[in-house]
Amino acid sequence: MRWLTTYIVFLMFFATSRSLAQTQEPADKAGTSASASASKEEVNQLRSEVAAQRKTIEELKAIVLKLAEDKSQSSADNSARVEPTAAISNPVGGAPATASDGVHLMNTVLLEQAPQSPAATPKKDVPLTAGWNGEHFFIKSPDGQFSISPYGYVDTDYRAYKGDGAPADTFLVRRARFGFQGNYGSHFDFALLTDANSTTGAIVRDVYLNVRVRPEFQFQAGQFKEPFAQETGIGATNLDFVERGLQSLLYPCSGTAFRCPGITLHGDIDGGVMQWWAGAFNGRNGVAANVTDEPEFVGRVRFYPWRKTSNDWLKQFAFGGSIAHGRSRGLSADQSFSGTLPDATYSFFPQLAINGPIERYEGEFTYIKGAFAMRGEYVQMQEQRDGVGSETPGGLGFQTLPGIGAKAWNIGATYLLTGEKRPENGTPRVKHPLFGPDTPGGTGRGWGAWELGLRYSGIQANAPAANFLGFFTPGFVPQFDYHTDQFTFGVNWYLNYWVKYQFNVNLDRLEQPSTTGQLPQTFTVLMQELQFRF
Repeated sequence: MRWLTTYIVFLMFFATSRSLAQTQEPADKAGTSASASASKEEVNQLRSEVAAQRKTIEELKAIVLKLAEDKSQSSADNSARVEPTAAISNPVGGAPATASDGVHLMNTVLLEQAPQSPAATPKKDVPLTAGWNGEHFFIKSPDGQFSISPYGYVDTDYRAYKGDGAPADTFLVRRARFGFQGNYGSHFDFALLTDANSTTGAIVRDVYLNVRVRPEFQFQAGQFKEPFAQETGIGATNLDFVERGLQSLLYPCSGTAFRCPGITLHGDIDGGVMQWWAGAFNGRNGVAANVTDEPEFVGRVRFYPWRKTSNDWLKQFAFGGSIAHGRSRGLSADQSFSGTLPDATYSFFPQLAINGPIERYEGEFTYIKGAFAMRGEYVQMQEQRDGVGSETPGGLGFQTLPGIGAKAWNIGATYLLTGEKRPENGTPRVKHPLFGPDTPGGTGRGWGAWELGLRYSGIQANAPAANFLGFFTPGFVPQFDYHTDQFTFGVNWYLNYWVKYQFNVNLDRLEQPSTTGQLPQTFTVLMQELQFRF
């Protein structure tokens, strides 16, 4: 609109100037011959030209007014109006305009309607931020005070067994977990994780709130893993092998993926050189309520002596230990730990009635240097059998039997053949993924990352015999003293940062069967697992 108006005014100015020039030229000539040089025909011609120019000016004025009127009507719905340039206090590109005397045609410009008052201005809603942070999708508030990320993973297995009495070959959905994690404010973290394929306990695995008062002092409440032992703290997506070692049979709440309701205090001291945990839990597997007035207490410490040094050989060396104290209740039909191996090949030790204190102790270490990693653990447990008597009618009644002692160990090592660095609790940054999406920090396509692993794990348990020579309830309690061990050879193929294929060969050596009819032998178990996470 503005360029059209300017063009028309410029055309009018040009026409008027040309008319004045033509008028001036005859006037000058008339000065030399005032009465005789202008003929009647020339005067009439001049008058007709002036009349034509006036008509043109009137037509141009009508066109401009018509265009301005049409523009004003079409912009009415947008709360806009057409105002003369002179009414603008500070037009764009020049000084304030003023009205000209005797001029009826005015330049016009389209203006937005001025707000009536600051309070009447509608407040614009700043949109949420959503995207991909290289690990997970996320949604974040405009001020960054609230964020939430969906996450999950699925493990699909195929397991083949060879040995007398071994389970049948089978496909298995080992895990199918989905949840959300996030934070609000600068001091609160939360998580909710469910397992759609849970066969023991509730489908809710994690649901907790963590309060970060300071890095050295934090508080967490809800349902989550009890902070006992090294492999408990390693996520299922970051395990070196398909299943945890045999020492995990002695962990608290092993029946529900080591999770129980409770609270814990924890923190990182001196930038993580020392980490500590102290918590209290139900200790009843999953969401089950406690049956005693004494919760299960758990404490753990972990040290990284050279974490803040430049020594690459010792920077990622860590060691630590855990302790736990709980109590079982015979009236609640509490049983001793389950002796079924993690790969479900057989049970090496029977479950017996227990009643009384349960003590656990653990030591651990981790050593990582570039593509190489080594981890080790030792766990010891004692379960009491106070007043459990004999299961035989007319037997020992409520006699106290010797407690059950168990110990287990695990040591394993992995090496990345393709040169990636092995994180302590995470997925290697695959340099050349087989297919997309691209790995953060990756450099094109390839065959992914390949890793070899070797592990030795063993466990032993003993329930001593007892001979009661009482007159009314004489009896004899047999001894249960069994052990087993396992060698594992593994290959891990990281197709990309989010998809992993694992192949393990387990050699489970059963030398002292606890089941009647079971023969001593070595079982071979082939385990394949395809995992994808997001």
